[in-house]
Amino acid sequence: MSNINNKRIRPGEITLAEKVVSINRVAKVTKGGRTFSFTALVVVGDGKGVVGHGLGKSNEVIDAINKGIEDAKKNLIKVPIINGTVPHEQIGKFGGGNIFLKPAAHGTGVIAGGAMRAVLESAGVTDVLAKSKGSSNPHNVVKATFDALLKMRDPFTIAGTRGIDMKKVFNG
Repeated sequence: MSNINNKRIRPGEITLAEKVVSINRVAKVTKGGRTFSFTALVVVGDGKGVVGHGLGKSNEVIDAINKGIEDAKKNLIKVPIINGTVPHEQIGKFGGGNIFLKPAAHGTGVIAGGAMRAVLESAGVTDVLAKSKGSSNPHNVVKATFDALLKMRDPFTIAGTRGIDMKKVFNG
């Protein structure tokens, strides 16, 4: 199993596109009435295998989104993508959210819902079959998707870890 720290990358000269997954208005009841603030769940990615997620909280929506983007840039990971799809089937879990990712043939598109679609498109996956089971809470779905993407291994990594030739990885 690969170490998570090996897949984390630093935001350098990468141009990242951001997508807002969800915005939630929360209320704090005080003596003077209700005080409203906002939380924003944001996903950033370069479309070439680098993706991150973050959560921002503020009294204004714009500030919450900006804080979420800054947080997402601190949580970037590298995802192996082969021919526009994921290398193998994978299950991801976080809290009550369970997701299933499966490679798809070229031209299939991203068959995924809501929060999962934002993560996969930001990562640069163009063809994938995905299913969200359990919780539909965007926070849990995003983190479960990241769990599945972190578990992904490409054939080059497997060959290097086992110390064998690339052909043996595929032929057994």
